[in-house]
Amino acid sequence: MRVMDLLNQKNDDVWSIDPEKTVYSALEMMEKTDVGALLVMRDNKLVGVISERDYTRKVILLGRYSKDVLIREIMTADIVYVKPDSKVNDCMLLMTEKRIRHLPVLDGDTVVGVVSIGDVVKNIMEEQEHTISDYEHYIRGSY
Repeated sequence: MRVMDLLNQKNDDVWSIDPEKTVYSALEMMEKTDVGALLVMRDNKLVGVISERDYTRKVILLGRYSKDVLIREIMTADIVYVKPDSKVNDCMLLMTEKRIRHLPVLDGDTVVGVVSIGDVVKNIMEEQEHTISDYEHYIRGSY
């Protein structure tokens, strides 16, 4: 399965925030939208990702105050992303290798979605269940 197929099965919500907002505002948005990361966008261009992990490691553990820290100060600016025609299995490998849980999906410079580790794991499990079911039908001769 390709990433675009996976995105077509999800809702179209892509949550983003401006890099000049405070980390506190990002945390509020993450809580309200029930997501663990936000895309950081400036003038409709992806400039970073901010995650709960960024907050934990770059604010809390350093004794900083989230209402005083701007997103641009702690966001991950070295963006790892995939394209719509990427394979879902490749997303799993990339997420594992880079130790990340969210992948922006870019078509050129345009953000077309976000794939989470939960999306990828769910898809892989569904594909495995389908394969097992096919094998069971084949073995029983009911194919």
